[in-house]
Amino acid sequence: MMQLSERILVNKDWATVLFVLAIAIIALNKSIFSVRFNEFIKLGYSDKYNKVYKDTNNLLNWFTISMFIIQLISFSFFILLLLSFFNYTKTDNYITYIQIVTFLFVFILSKFLIEKIVGTAIDSESMVDQFNLIKTNYRAFLGFILLPVNIVLYYNSTPIKEVFYVILCIFLLYNVFTYYFLVKTYQKIIIGKLFYFILYLCTLEIAPYYFMYYWVTKN
Repeated sequence: MMQLSERILVNKDWATVLFVLAIAIIALNKSIFSVRFNEFIKLGYSDKYNKVYKDTNNLLNWFTISMFIIQLISFSFFILLLLSFFNYTKTDNYITYIQIVTFLFVFILSKFLIEKIVGTAIDSESMVDQFNLIKTNYRAFLGFILLPVNIVLYYNSTPIKEVFYVILCIFLLYNVFTYYFLVKTYQKIIIGKLFYFILYLCTLEIAPYYFMYYWVTKN
C-alpha cells in the first residue's frame, strides 16, 4: 500500500535576495572602483592593495564599507550553515540569521571602538588604526571569497563535513598570516611598545573570540 508523506516546503527566498544583493554590490564595486577592485582581489597573494590604500581614512571609504557589508552577509551565512550542520538551527531560519548579523555587527563595532580607545590611551592610535584597516581589508577579502562557497553550501541539501573544517582551518591560518604581516610591517613600533602590544593581542584579539566560542558552545 502506497503511503503518502507530507511535502515540506522550505522558504529560502530571503537568502536568495541577500545573495543577489551581495553579488550586485560586488558588480557595482567592480564597475565604479575598477582599479581598486582589481587590486583588492589580489590580496590573497599580494599586499600591494594595503600599500596603495594605506591611509586610515580608507576605513570610511564607500568601497571599504560596501565590502564590509559583503563580509557581514558572508560570515553570517557561514555561521548559520555551521550551526545548522551541528543541528543548532535550520538554514531557512531567517530569525537566527538576523540574530547572527546583529551580533556580528555589534561585536565588530564594539571591538573597533574599544581598540580606538586603547590606542588613544597608549598613545598608539595611528598604529591601531593601521591594524584595523589591514584586518578589515583581509577579512573583507575572506568574506568575498567565502560568498560563492556559501551559495553552494546553502543550496546543497547534503553539506560535506570536510568543507566546514577546511574553511575553519583556512580562516585560522588567514588570521595568523594577517598578524604576521602586521608584526613584520610594524616591528620597530611594536618592539618599542612590546608590553602594550602583548596586552592588546591578548585582551582584544584572543579573549573576545574565546568568550564568543564559549558562549556559543554553552548556549
